[in-house]
Amino acid sequence: MKIAKSYFRDHIILFILTLNVFIGLLSAVIVFLRLSSSHGSSYIIQYRSSLGVSAFKTGGIIDMVSFAIFALLIIAITFVLSFSTYKINKNLSLVVLGFGVLLQILSIVVSNALFVLH
Repeated sequence: MKIAKSYFRDHIILFILTLNVFIGLLSAVIVFLRLSSSHGSSYIIQYRSSLGVSAFKTGGIIDMVSFAIFALLIIAITFVLSFSTYKINKNLSLVVLGFGVLLQILSIVVSNALFVLH
């Protein structure tokens, strides 16, 4: 109980956690908005440069929705990992949350790049 109280009173942890939640929800909203504005049923979900002519792999809406689910999973997993590592080391908890923010930003970049190819 003492760890939970000190975790939620740490201003740096709360700031990065809030940033992580904001970027994750923004990523999910961007994916859903791009899905609603698109009128096709097939999306490019993979690009493999080593395949040559057949470098683009197509998929359906569910494959693109998985980006939104991935963003929400990042929020949950980084919170759980950060909370459990806070009792070991505060700096380790900050690193976990920082990597979560980085992963959220990379998720936005990759999903946007795949939507542009559509």
